[in-house]
Amino acid sequence: MRRLLCASAILIALCSCSFGAEFTQGPADSITMPPGNRVSQTMLAGNKLVTFRSWLDIPYVEKPIEPEYQRLNVYVPEEYFNGESVNGYTAKTAPIFLPNGVGGYMPGKQFIPANDSRHGTPNASLYALSRGYVVVTPAIRGRTLANGKAPALIVDYKAAVRWLRHNKDRLPAGDTEKIISDGLSAGGALSSLLGATGNAKEYEPYLKEVGAYDERDDIFASAVYCPITNLENADMPYEWIFNGVNTYHMGPAREMDENMKAASEALKKEFPAYLNSLKLEGHTLDENGEGTFRKYIEGLYVAAAQKALDAGENVKGLDWLTVEGDKVTGADLSKYAVWATRMKAAPAFDSLNMKSFENNEFDDKHFTDYAYRHSTAEKPAMADAEKIYLMNPMNFIGKEGVKTARHWRIRHGVKDRDTSLAVPAMLALKLKQSGYEADVAAVWNVPHDGNYDLPELFEWIDSICK
Repeated sequence: MRRLLCASAILIALCSCSFGAEFTQGPADSITMPPGNRVSQTMLAGNKLVTFRSWLDIPYVEKPIEPEYQRLNVYVPEEYFNGESVNGYTAKTAPIFLPNGVGGYMPGKQFIPANDSRHGTPNASLYALSRGYVVVTPAIRGRTLANGKAPALIVDYKAAVRWLRHNKDRLPAGDTEKIISDGLSAGGALSSLLGATGNAKEYEPYLKEVGAYDERDDIFASAVYCPITNLENADMPYEWIFNGVNTYHMGPAREMDENMKAASEALKKEFPAYLNSLKLEGHTLDENGEGTFRKYIEGLYVAAAQKALDAGENVKGLDWLTVEGDKVTGADLSKYAVWATRMKAAPAFDSLNMKSFENNEFDDKHFTDYAYRHSTAEKPAMADAEKIYLMNPMNFIGKEGVKTARHWRIRHGVKDRDTSLAVPAMLALKLKQSGYEADVAAVWNVPHDGNYDLPELFEWIDSICK
């Protein structure tokens, strides 16, 4: 094994010297991917040597507004150029893994296959290649760019899908009917948006503006980690869980002021009406925030704790969990909030001073009625209603003329305080009620994070693709 590691290190160094030097670039419509091109790179993914070819920095729109970002990379396993199969896939049947690098609604650069995961493993792009997937990684505009405010990021993600369909006969491998998105945090919101809004006509003017191709932009499946989504309604479920915890930890621990405490009380009381308006069968709340939906959320935490207990982890001694022998039998959401601690002051997303990341995404404007009415900003302003609408996947699930992804995998860490578990849970329940497959779970001992379970993620993808 030591010799194998040394050999692979030398091979990586040799290949990286010329990596990307001979790839065709230029306007997207003129892209070719020569089947005889033998420039390749080899990396070690776990114990497996993975060799792949790369095409870098390809524009995916004809009229880029931010040319540095509106481009993508394509990575293809070497075996497909030799007529071989990988993990049961061939050049024609290989799924296309489409991860995004968006976080905090900021611009996302192209992911590059590497052994640089913060989990001490190959990143998702390299792992996907080791499993026989074609990997396409688009760079995407975000809020810190002059032309990156809402809805730029979902416009770009859709444009990348359209580029893939436009070039399906030029791609050396990959099934453009098996595209799987992936993202975490704001990137999880973006993965949700792409999966939920396939071919929605509301985005068409924005897509034409950047010169996206006249193709479909629906996808096969969405992998979603801790999505910061449903923004105009996200403040309410955050307070439904964290109300009563007045110390927040966005930076140094601080106490909420009276305006924040009042917001927490008001938003907590508003949540049941919103939840009930969704008409999620079997999931309701009374005016005090109690009901079957609360039991459902507590049940997700119980299931996460039970899985950890079964794996030999110690989940006992926590006052918010009830453990009887080898069974986790209950969870108390109010005590959970004290244990988890609050990260964000109220309102968590549409801040009263209009200075949150999400306010910035909407051009430094409010996007909820409560925050606008109670704003402490010098010049309060409300974001454009259409842009707020276009940033919420909940608005498109089950909508006529929209093709939502058939398959979903949604994960949220038990220690995640960046948003409420209720947000991805509502997304999953609406998907299920609309006839889609949604595998949703809380994950024990995990904070705000994603792609920490790559073997399980790709086993799920294999299960729906094969």
